[in-house]
Amino acid sequence: MSNPERKPESPVRKKTRDHGVSATLQGVPSHNQSLVLLAILALLLTLIIIPKGGGAPAHYAPGDIASRDIKAPRDLLIPDLELTEKKRREAQQAVLPLYDYDPSVGRGLADRLGQVFTLLKEGPQDNLAPGNLQPEVEKILGVNLGEKEFKTLVALASQEEIHAALQQGLVKALKTKAVANLRLFQQDRNRGVTVRNLVSNSETELADLTTVVGVGELRNRILAAVKGVAGLKKSNGKVLADLLGRLARPNLTFNKNATEERKRLAAEAVQPILSQVKKGEMIVREGARVSADQVKKLTAVRALNKDQGRLPLATGLLLTIFLLLIVCNNYADRNISKYRLKSRDLFFLVTTFIGLMVLIKLSIFIVAAVDTAFPMIESSSFFYLFPFAAGAMVVRIVLNSEIALVFAALIALVVGFMFGNSLFLSLFTLVGSLTGAHWVRHCNERSTLYRAGWHLSLINMATVVGLHLLGGQQLDLQLLYKLGFAFGGGIFSAIVVTAAVPLVETVFKYTTDIKLLELANLNTPVLRQLMVQAPGTYHHSIVVGNLAEAGAEAIRANPLLARVAAYYHDIGKIKKPLYFVENQSGSENRHDKLTPSMSALVLMAHVKDGVELARENRLGDALIDILRQHHGTALMKFFYDKAKNQQDPDVQQVDERDYRYPGPKPQTREAALIMLADAVEAAGRTLADPTPARIQGMVQKIINNIFIDGQLDECELTLKDLHNIAKSFNRILAGIFHYRIDYPEPVHKEKDQTKKKNGDHSDRESGQESADRSGHARKGSAEDLKRLGMS
Repeated sequence: MSNPERKPESPVRKKTRDHGVSATLQGVPSHNQSLVLLAILALLLTLIIIPKGGGAPAHYAPGDIASRDIKAPRDLLIPDLELTEKKRREAQQAVLPLYDYDPSVGRGLADRLGQVFTLLKEGPQDNLAPGNLQPEVEKILGVNLGEKEFKTLVALASQEEIHAALQQGLVKALKTKAVANLRLFQQDRNRGVTVRNLVSNSETELADLTTVVGVGELRNRILAAVKGVAGLKKSNGKVLADLLGRLARPNLTFNKNATEERKRLAAEAVQPILSQVKKGEMIVREGARVSADQVKKLTAVRALNKDQGRLPLATGLLLTIFLLLIVCNNYADRNISKYRLKSRDLFFLVTTFIGLMVLIKLSIFIVAAVDTAFPMIESSSFFYLFPFAAGAMVVRIVLNSEIALVFAALIALVVGFMFGNSLFLSLFTLVGSLTGAHWVRHCNERSTLYRAGWHLSLINMATVVGLHLLGGQQLDLQLLYKLGFAFGGGIFSAIVVTAAVPLVETVFKYTTDIKLLELANLNTPVLRQLMVQAPGTYHHSIVVGNLAEAGAEAIRANPLLARVAAYYHDIGKIKKPLYFVENQSGSENRHDKLTPSMSALVLMAHVKDGVELARENRLGDALIDILRQHHGTALMKFFYDKAKNQQDPDVQQVDERDYRYPGPKPQTREAALIMLADAVEAAGRTLADPTPARIQGMVQKIINNIFIDGQLDECELTLKDLHNIAKSFNRILAGIFHYRIDYPEPVHKEKDQTKKKNGDHSDRESGQESADRSGHARKGSAEDLKRLGMS
């Protein structure tokens, strides 16, 4: 219910619990129960916030608009992949092609040629014919010889004077660097090549590639060397030159495998190019266009979170939220007098918290889906449409303003966590939640929710303007979008609250002001039954309702709760209406035939019967508590005195506790108001001449007696409150018992008087009878006051 005056519960009231909550949550929650519920809340909030990276930045492409400010969580070295790859390509290109140079090619060919000459000169062994040496010669030279070529070699074998010159010319000719494909080799003309000497294993960079020749040029040089040998016949020289041309091999060959390996090593040797980002450095601001360089930094931040893993992030968030909940709850419980949570209250707050966060999370997913359809609107603008204030509004309607304040502070901080530590959204949520909670403090009609939504919309818009300017942003079209969404957010919150309150009433068995509005209808079944079976009590309850409502307004309590509770406070009299004087209509008093103790039990029973009827009709805890407390532990003085007068001195004395209501005493200001209004209205009926002075004296006397009896010890009424209540009671009673003028009798009455003078029968009482009745009324007034225990 909406109860602005909640207070610590008395030991008696702790026994009265809502049966709609699980037995494990009955009673005031122990420390362990509170820890368990808050731990569950922290865990669920962590599971809601962490998906999609939690605090990690969203995925952006170059040209996108940033939805929030993003700062570097720590010092970062951002690898520049493109620049690193470029440097690696440059390093690979800087590696010169590796060619292996074998300077022993010419000497080896000359030596093989000398071996052939020696073999042919010495002649065949083992009596073989000279022609049989050809296979041996071919094996030494490594080529197949034609008949003419073999004969030329045989002829030259005997000419020893040309052997040395021929070998020296051949070595000189093959000393020149030669490659197999000169055209391909010349493609590296601009860069040069690396030449590795296979004999000395040394490397040199060959920049002048013009000194390298191809195979054709190599053969030309061999031919020139052969022609320069003195004493060599021209015909033999041509055949020998062709043969040696075939035997010549390039002494400079490209080593592809070694070149590729060197390029790989060169690329790996290039260190990644890194750009430094300092901790706290602003990577991108909300509303700014994201550049390609910023995308790289945001990707690195996401990779950092991914490398760290979700578990550390989730653990940190869980611990932070749990500590926040525990500290706030303990501080409020020990320092705020009206922050007293039963198990049902704490369970309701946890459920409301989770429900609101789930609703916000679903709203985020919806915004992500529709964002692409409205590219002209920044993603962050949609956030102001979310019903952030709905939770605090529901809590204020169901519980009280102090609990709603703590709830609003917590929900604002958690929203900041959810939106990447956004201070602006935390402020927006806090201001909106407090505004919404304020305007639903007395929800006396359903339109109050939409009036609260209207005020919330206006405050949301003002907050958006302030935050927009605080962020250093320009007054542009985006501000208009934000204002529109902020206005819609207030109305949306009111709609959510309107739908949520009936669900809360059903699930948690709370009696809210909206529920009280329904119960205030005098056509409810139980009130109609009271009107038919106990009309005097029904009328009494209506008047008590007017008195209690006026008193609640005077002391700033809940007028609606006071009035509705007054309507139902005596419904227990339905079961035995004729045992209560207001329903007897002049018939005999049934208590005359009962002993005082039995009469006291009958009167006490109407409290118990009322509680049972209230539960059957689902009136709620708030009204049930007031039904149980509206007599407190007051003494039924009339029957107590009657018992004392009838007691036998020889038997046990009368125990006063047998003539007191079972209680408990009023725990709230509204319950105390019902007690005071009930007694004052009953006593007011006994006044014979209810002048303002007598009414004031009677009211003051009744309040003093109740106060002295200690019935107000467990509620928060002050002496100033009692004074204001008495003033409001006097005003209402003065209006009820106001002075009436004596109207002249109508014509038919005058005719009746004429008939009376002529001796006709008349229904009017004689003056003496009236005087007697008046005297009897005055005597009865004192008797009734004594019966009520007020004299």
